[in-house]
Amino acid sequence: MRQQVEKQLNKIEASNKFSKAVFFGNNQEFTVATIEEQNIANNCKRLIQNTIILWNYLYLTKKHKEAPTEEQKSDIVKTLKQSSIIHWSHINFYGEYDFTRSSKKVHDLISNKNEKSV
Repeated sequence: MRQQVEKQLNKIEASNKFSKAVFFGNNQEFTVATIEEQNIANNCKRLIQNTIILWNYLYLTKKHKEAPTEEQKSDIVKTLKQSSIIHWSHINFYGEYDFTRSSKKVHDLISNKNEKSV
């Protein structure tokens, strides 16, 4: 029973570390004055966390589907049961993000939208 409790405590600790990793600016302190602004900042943090967790699930689902043998598939499931989906080492929180280049598909969608609205 102690081992099960320790596993759960480790998962909670990982969740807390994940929260700090996402909310890394300003020493994890809110710099906004109103409760509404704090709620917006907190919900944005939660959205980012859920997005990372969703990406992890989608990636692992793909790996599970692509596993060539049933043994490898069961190993993936076993590993997931013994660990947590909360991992963020593959995420670059401190990088530069450039959204100025849009793909042709996005450009076509925007162009079609503008033509319809004119």
